[in-house]
Amino acid sequence: MGASLSNLTENGSADGRPGLGDIPESCVACVFMYLTPPEICNLARLNRAFRGAASSDAVWESKLPCNYHQLLDLLPQQNYEGLCKKDIFALLARSVPFDDGNKEVWLDRISGRICMSISSKAMSITGMEDRRHWNWFPTEESRFHVVAYCQQVWWFELSGKVKFPFPPDIYTLTFRVHLGKIFKRLGRRACNFEHTHGWDLGPVRFELSTSDGQHAVSECFLDDIGQDDANGNIKRGSWIEYKVGEFVVSSSDPVTEVRFSMKQIDCTHSKGGLCVDSVSITPSDLKVHTSKGV
Repeated sequence: MGASLSNLTENGSADGRPGLGDIPESCVACVFMYLTPPEICNLARLNRAFRGAASSDAVWESKLPCNYHQLLDLLPQQNYEGLCKKDIFALLARSVPFDDGNKEVWLDRISGRICMSISSKAMSITGMEDRRHWNWFPTEESRFHVVAYCQQVWWFELSGKVKFPFPPDIYTLTFRVHLGKIFKRLGRRACNFEHTHGWDLGPVRFELSTSDGQHAVSECFLDDIGQDDANGNIKRGSWIEYKVGEFVVSSSDPVTEVRFSMKQIDCTHSKGGLCVDSVSITPSDLKVHTSKGV
């Protein structure tokens, strides 16, 4: 059976029948237009024709977003000068930092669509200058290696914005937060809930708006123990992605500006013990291929 499979991948077979190696490289390239990048890379190992088609600029340009040149502008020219389209895709599939490294954009390895993450470092946080209320602490659980920790506040508000040439698509914006403070004990992950309070007394309001007039609002109790028990989904001690809403981009020109916020400004009670990592913007129907948002 192994010999038969080997014969199929070469030019013809022992009994004169055609094999996969007899398929013209241009025909293979046409088929590759309909496959995902991982599928193309796997098939490239079959034979020389498939390997050649898998390196075709025409194939890989079809996997890149229409405005990929604008993503390359975020990088030093020497990083991409002279690269073929396959290598450009591989380069952009890794995180491309911008705005002092507080924002990252990358291509999804399966679909080639644009994803973005925005660190809490890039956001305006009310009261951050007072270390009694807010501070930063490093963690390996964030792609930015640092998160904002709210110890105790009465007025809780974060806001931010990003201006970017998103390709046409429907995007979802989410906040990534964590009840309790993460730390390591004897090399193992642990959480401290000493300061976690107030999030069950009133909902947090999430909001987004775009430069072309789109608007979305959602509200959620971050520490709803009754809901946790009913659904079997414990919020404390886990990173949770809270969906704010969706927005539609019909053209990358003009550039889309997205503003977002997260607030709980009911000053009848204090709240605290919450980590805020980042905001994510991804195509709405995109399946998540990584865990914990890192």
